[in-house]
Amino acid sequence: MKPESQAGTGRHGSDVPYVLDVLHSGSSLEDMIVRHFPSYSEARANLRGVLDAANTGVVTTLERDHTRFAVVDGELLRSQLSALRPAGAVVTAEGGGWSAFLPGLPISGEGENLDAAIDDLIDALRDYAADWNDRLHVAVNHQANWAVAALVELSTDEQLRSWLLTFDSITEQ
Repeated sequence: MKPESQAGTGRHGSDVPYVLDVLHSGSSLEDMIVRHFPSYSEARANLRGVLDAANTGVVTTLERDHTRFAVVDGELLRSQLSALRPAGAVVTAEGGGWSAFLPGLPISGEGENLDAAIDDLIDALRDYAADWNDRLHVAVNHQANWAVAALVELSTDEQLRSWLLTFDSITEQ
């Protein structure tokens, strides 16, 4: 039997609600968000539920042919990728201009000033992401670059600029 909770407090008069207090305070199991769908057909039949669950930020999955897929909010994924995969951009002033590149990736940009070099690098990132999705994702030496391709696909030019120019991720030579 559940002890009576005082108004505004959890069990035993504390200010911290317990899980059962929260569940009994107006929620029901029927109101809880379904976030794991055991088949493609069930996910398709409940597409609104799939998207609503992902929109709340909770882990949402569906299965198809024994493979589990995650459904996430695109902006949440983009922000997490940018935090987990710093650009590590290297910028250099040389020969009256600037160059910028990402170590370990076949991507570089150059221009008369730093802004032009970063703009060129963003264009190169967009080209690389398109090539990665078209054909490079199966090349052994490019498979590990999924996070970069996804980040580029999910970002605006301004978001990419911010990612590239983050103080901790720039190395000047």
